[in-house]
Amino acid sequence: RIAALAAAYVRDLLGALPEVLRAGVRVGVVQTAYANGGATEYVTKVLGLPVECTPTGVKHLHEAAAKYDVGVYWEANGHGTVIFSPELLAKLRQSSEPAAEELVLLSEMINQTVGDALSGLLLVETVTRRKQWSFADWEKQYKELPSRQIKLKVVDRTVITTEDAERRCVTPAGLQAAIDEVVARYPTGSRSFVRPSGTEDAVRVYAESASQAQADELANIVGRVVFDRAGGVGERP
Repeated sequence: RIAALAAAYVRDLLGALPEVLRAGVRVGVVQTAYANGGATEYVTKVLGLPVECTPTGVKHLHEAAAKYDVGVYWEANGHGTVIFSPELLAKLRQSSEPAAEELVLLSEMINQTVGDALSGLLLVETVTRRKQWSFADWEKQYKELPSRQIKLKVVDRTVITTEDAERRCVTPAGLQAAIDEVVARYPTGSRSFVRPSGTEDAVRVYAESASQAQADELANIVGRVVFDRAGGVGERP
């Protein structure tokens, strides 16, 4: 939600700039597979901004965000920031336009190095006050899809490899096809992906669907598929 809030704020300020200042400025939002589908749809369809997906980890998001004049990223765990290119900041600092000055102030308030909780908090406070929004108003910015995440223990997590920013499985053979078959039974917009843990012999299963009950069910069914095909141990979902 912070990324969507920040992206909307940046887009509005850029839109208030004269054409000569905003021409050619590239704004992008970077997410991981864990970003809620409702947020992705809001950014792409309502804000009209491109969304790029990277593997989990701040280092991946930061690298991708740095390719834009303004790159916005936040992981689902709260780690994130807004990055401004030196070229854009130089142009903005030469302008006396209120929107340009506000963008410069934003770049100085936020921690562009990697982001931190306090600067993120100040960002949220600034934008919600600027828009005269309560937290309830902020929550109405877009509707999140119900989701569920479960963790399975496996003998060896390395048997699962992924591609497409960890959204699709490459191995074991046939696992992704089986996941696709399960997801196809659920409403349009439903999705599920599987990725190995980076710290323990476990696999994380994430699912989204139209209702919480469907998201829960989808996660558990995909979990059983993974358990059976990837060497699950302990209790089967």
